[in-house]
Amino acid sequence: MNMAESMKLRIRSIEYLKMLKKEHTYADLSRIFDLPTTVLNRYIMGKVLPNEERAQTFIAHFRKKYSLPEEIKKRITCDKDGYFDNSTILYDTLLLQEIADYVAERFSDAKKILTSETDGIPVACNIAARLGVDAVYARKNREVGITDYIEETYVPSSSGNLMSLYLPRNAIQKNEKVLIVDDVLRSGETQRALIKLAERSGASICGVFVIISIGDGAQEMGENFYTLVNL
Repeated sequence: MNMAESMKLRIRSIEYLKMLKKEHTYADLSRIFDLPTTVLNRYIMGKVLPNEERAQTFIAHFRKKYSLPEEIKKRITCDKDGYFDNSTILYDTLLLQEIADYVAERFSDAKKILTSETDGIPVACNIAARLGVDAVYARKNREVGITDYIEETYVPSSSGNLMSLYLPRNAIQKNEKVLIVDDVLRSGETQRALIKLAERSGASICGVFVIISIGDGAQEMGENFYTLVNL
């Protein structure tokens, strides 16, 4: 492991430690890792970084004890009409970073991330940052100042209304490996529209990822489809 990789590992271990701190007291963490609470506090506050061996210990414990799908499920709340709220997922930067780690391990060859506005944007940006690539997103309306768009029209099954997504023509280059991401897949119509936009840009689609999928819509996404929770 070179110096840059070692530094990334050590920084990432602090992110995992912060997530563990949400579930445990400093006293708990002290018993788990056999470290003084003062040392753990200095790590969590970002005052010092653990050495590489200790960082690997933090990460190994986190991955052994922490279930990302279960954490996602805990964050979803539903109202009496069956509509769910996933805002506590999209607002949690540490959780989004953990989701980005999950995706980056499976789609390390992606060169660009594509999503649609608006809730897919924080998901896409975190994944793009983890992979070190750009994130682009299709808009629901044309933006003033951009004259050349690719337009894809579709009908969401939930509304029955004709809708369009607009992607700037130069957003994706020919043969670029594109990963399509979103927060939620319901019927899959939005994701299929994104796939068509990418294909019309000449891209090579390496996969589709959503945090939450609902019902059977995911079955038509193909073998390179990943979701963390299916409801």
